[in-house]
Amino acid sequence: MTITITDSANQRMRQFLAQAPAAHGVRFGVKRTGCSGFAYVVDLAEAVGSDDQVVEIDGVRVVVDQKSLPLIDGTVIDFQRKGLNASFVFHNPNATGECGCGESFTVG
Repeated sequence: MTITITDSANQRMRQFLAQAPAAHGVRFGVKRTGCSGFAYVVDLAEAVGSDDQVVEIDGVRVVVDQKSLPLIDGTVIDFQRKGLNASFVFHNPNATGECGCGESFTVG
């Protein structure tokens, strides 16, 4: 599994983790939803399950469930600020299409 985290995303994740010392890392995955089929999930990992894969990327532990692995392999996670808005942005080579708002994606 290859996931890349930009410096700005790394800093943001570290801020979240500093506020939640009991967290096992950052959970990254997908869920079925949205107008295109799948939506990204980034949250604190409250637990690590037997079907989770845990990798450390530039000092951040990332927890990914088995079902999400093939859909997010190769993804670059960025964190961007635009005016008053700030959010994680995903560059996923597996996505064959995205909805207009960029919140969900499809795979081939």
